Amino acid sequence: MCRIVAAHREFGTTSCLPTLITDFTDVIERLAAAAADCIQIPGVLGFHLEGPALSKAREGVHLECHIGALTRRDLLAMQSIGRHGRSIVTIAPECVASSIIDELIQMGFRVSAGHTDASAAEVRAAADRGMSGITHLFNAMSQLTSREPGVVGAALDDDRLFAGVNCDGIHVDPVSLRIAARCKGANRLMLITDAMPLIGTDHRQFELQGRRITLQDDRLTAPDGTLAGAHLTMIQAVRNAVALVGLTLTGALTMASRTPATFLGMNLSGTYRTWVSR
Repeated sequence: MCRIVAAHREFGTTSCLPTLITDFTDVIERLAAAAADCIQIPGVLGFHLEGPALSKAREGVHLECHIGALTRRDLLAMQSIGRHGRSIVTIAPECVASSIIDELIQMGFRVSAGHTDASAAEVRAAADRGMSGITHLFNAMSQLTSREPGVVGAALDDDRLFAGVNCDGIHVDPVSLRIAARCKGANRLMLITDAMPLIGTDHRQFELQGRRITLQDDRLTAPDGTLAGAHLTMIQAVRNAVALVGLTLTGALTMASRTPATFLGMNLSGTYRTWVSR
């Protein structure tokens, strides 16, 4: 984890939430056992648990065999993680009981919707329970259509929801980025990196849960062609927000710093900090 923080610090990130994607319960327990030590690393604010309560219809690069309902054992391990720092858990709202959202919030997590096929009504209901975020807007979620607004429509419409967006020019078309910026504004839209382990290295491949992930033209893909996170630094995300979205530098920096800090319940007192989710 020290290496993750050090690699991203070179590219403008002062604070981060290392991510654990959907995996076996014993892997969550290993993070729980290490959380108290990891949170002492300068730059680690908390953790991002992406799964396992996701939609198999929107699994992305997550392995279907690991996706499933949160068990009591999962929740016990997550409770230990939630005590340390300011952490996020990504869920598919349609795949959990509303009481689970309550429980996760009581543990100290910010709850975010991602890898989800939820309807707009299901997203609004989760927001009524306290869910406050959307994980990588537009990607791995139900889209805005004429009769069903989906997760995207609900996210753009509901001012209670903060939304992280991948601004690498690969995951989301610039037109969609500009629409999101107009709908959400810099105080609700957050720049994320969704960065994988190759940042700061000359390597072109790595292993993810037994699969070879390959980097080509700044695009990370699994053997079946599925996008596997991003090869993006925060400073490049800021540059892209200016170049692709047409934001002012102040607006882009707000999306990279103050807005995610506000989402996490932090008071920066005017100081800019940047955040990455992996």
